[in-house]
Amino acid sequence: MSLSKSLVRQSHFLGTKIRNLRKRNHLTMEDLSARCIRLNPEYAPSVSYLSMIERGKRVPSVDMLEVIAEVFQKDPAWFLDDEPEQTDITPDKGNRGGISGMALEPSFLFSNEILQIAIPEMLSQTGITGRQFAHLLIRAHQEKNQNHFPDLERAAEEIGHKRLNLAVDDLTDVAKGLGIEIRWVSRTPQDVVDELGVSAKQLVTSFFEPPSTIYLNEILKEYPTRLKYDLAVYIGHCILHSKEGLKSVLSVGHTNSWESNEANQGSSELNSKDILQAWRDFESSFFAGALLCPKVPFRQLLDRTGYEIQVHKKAGVSPSVAMRRMTVVSPYPHWHYFDAYGQNKLKAVYRGNGIPLPWGNMRKVNDPCQHWAVFRRLSEAQERSSSQISILNVGDEPRIYCCESINMTDPAGNNRVLCAGIDLNPAIDAQGGDSRQIAEELKSSCVSNGGSADIPRHIKKEFTTIAKILNINWIERGIESSARLICSRGAVCPRKPSCYQDCQNT
Repeated sequence: MSLSKSLVRQSHFLGTKIRNLRKRNHLTMEDLSARCIRLNPEYAPSVSYLSMIERGKRVPSVDMLEVIAEVFQKDPAWFLDDEPEQTDITPDKGNRGGISGMALEPSFLFSNEILQIAIPEMLSQTGITGRQFAHLLIRAHQEKNQNHFPDLERAAEEIGHKRLNLAVDDLTDVAKGLGIEIRWVSRTPQDVVDELGVSAKQLVTSFFEPPSTIYLNEILKEYPTRLKYDLAVYIGHCILHSKEGLKSVLSVGHTNSWESNEANQGSSELNSKDILQAWRDFESSFFAGALLCPKVPFRQLLDRTGYEIQVHKKAGVSPSVAMRRMTVVSPYPHWHYFDAYGQNKLKAVYRGNGIPLPWGNMRKVNDPCQHWAVFRRLSEAQERSSSQISILNVGDEPRIYCCESINMTDPAGNNRVLCAGIDLNPAIDAQGGDSRQIAEELKSSCVSNGGSADIPRHIKKEFTTIAKILNINWIERGIESSARLICSRGAVCPRKPSCYQDCQNT
């Protein structure tokens, strides 16, 4: 088939390839158009026409494509659909967010109209509820932005005046200043079965009754950090949303608080109100963290204490609030955070470093890798926090992670594990090291020793340098323990011999 006849039928990836190629060469559309004009002003695309080509709204003529191809020193046929390389059609998001995207091509199959039809069907067939999907959307947005929401930070700073370690009285004064009345009620933990069939305890910690009354559970008097968090969330709702859609219930346990009062809790229906409510709840929760741990003073506190988990005591917040805020205020962007209630329940997930999930919170996983630090702490609770160096294949590249984990018991009596970690590869490369080579060497050593191995002296030296530069104490503690091979699923266990059978039977 001639090139001219191929263009219409084989141009589904053409716009995407041009856009990605342009961005990888750090060119604006104005830059590309100008370069084309210099080569051939007669067939060069204007900026507006180039925009339509990239969005799949127009197909260039053969002559125009040849001009564009000449700019990038490509054969015109390279831009057509025949066996496109994934790297050519996948958006290059750089390091922000760390999560790999997928090409929404051919664009006509990923139009808003088609997605509006296909997504509810997908949810129905996979058993994912509309609320779970809403949380997934919010998490993706959060990870893409690497937890940077300056408008929410500013709103919290205006209310809290960047004060760290606010007292309960400080927060009640703010709430009363917003016209909120506070009353106390008695509630006890209830036995619940979550959407995965897991039995656990749930405790309503507070609820709101319109127009302006908060009811706080008496049990929060024994958990002042949780009391402060609940108050901060309600303050956030009032400030950000003028009490509209104010969350009626806050709770701890296995059931997500914003799901607890909905009649169609298990529905796969994608309700726009659910998504809006979930987003407002996320904003209010983020606001609460920013109010309780304002960015600059909390970063200064972390710097003075080497990012130790126990810093939460000096900040007057729970470990979960402190660890979540670490991922926000740290100048190093490649963090992850897990809040786990059991093998099949992740209450909170953040992956600004792109780490695969050790298990899903939307479906049960029959073969989870038992060597993740968060799994080990769930099965073998410890009083103090512990650190671990892990090697995990992400795609075809081994990556080195270091995490710090801590066991907790929530006010409802459920056991939890909180885990904050970083990706060491970018830090190693930034210092002129070869992270790929180091990771491969460490992985090979672990494979040879059944899945874990002492870290060689020269690699310890590299890691110590990174720990000093990042000022994170628990990296140095992790170096003193064995490095462990982990995998995102037991079916791809890198250990020799494989522990897949053991994982499958647990």
